[in-house]
Amino acid sequence: MVSIAARAVVPAKPGAELSTARLRKIGKALAAPTISIALALAAWYAVSMLVLSEGRRFLLPPPHVVFTESLADPKKLEVMGEALAVTARVALTGLLISAVLGVAIAVLMSQAKPIENVVYPYAVVLQAIPVLAVVPLIGLWLGYGFAARTTVCVLIAIHPIIAMTLFGIKSVDANLRELFTLGRAGRLRRLWSLQLPAALPSTLTGLRTAAGLSVTGAIIGDMFFAQGKPGIGTLLDTYRARLQSEDLIGALLLAALFGVLVFTVFTLIQKVSVGRWHDSAH
Repeated sequence: MVSIAARAVVPAKPGAELSTARLRKIGKALAAPTISIALALAAWYAVSMLVLSEGRRFLLPPPHVVFTESLADPKKLEVMGEALAVTARVALTGLLISAVLGVAIAVLMSQAKPIENVVYPYAVVLQAIPVLAVVPLIGLWLGYGFAARTTVCVLIAIHPIIAMTLFGIKSVDANLRELFTLGRAGRLRRLWSLQLPAALPSTLTGLRTAAGLSVTGAIIGDMFFAQGKPGIGTLLDTYRARLQSEDLIGALLLAALFGVLVFTVFTLIQKVSVGRWHDSAH
């Protein structure tokens, strides 16, 4: 009896407690997405099986039909995967260009008020004009290949990076500004050692937003600029014209998963970069 009682009061190992806490944390993090996906599938089945008649069910096939007739078909999945790789290349190239140009433009505007007064209205106009209205001009100027598709991504994705980086630079603590002034820090030293590090959380937030927009821009570019290898947007347009609902929804799901993956990667980058000292990463 004594030995049994002694065993009962032996504390658990710290490593076991830590692993249990991590499992609970992971479980809580996965609970909400799992429930959300289950509800979405239930709603999908309800509309497909209960709302639509059998003759109109091709408009929204049930999830299992989409999987068996489209995503589970190796040949169709290979075609979609190749198209998605083309779209990914366009989206990532456009995002990289947007990041470089966006940060550079924001830095220039932050250093001289006249430059901000001249440049920022164009950034706002660029965001306000529907990209679809500019697409014909882009095709005339740049052709209908990779360059045109990338330009669409840049036009859509660059504004959040400019706006958030400029906001971050302007939001530097006044006391820190005065400290650098007392230290007689030059413009370049102030920018490199104070303003850019302080603006990093805002810049990463802009990049995270721009990442999703860049994927959208790549798909739009695929739909309108059909030269070269077809992207996922080209397939979407083809499946729509042929009324291939299963393939259309399957391609949409793959495009959505890629968008979520890109957004998640930049969220992780933000957590690793500023998660220990800034609330925006939590």
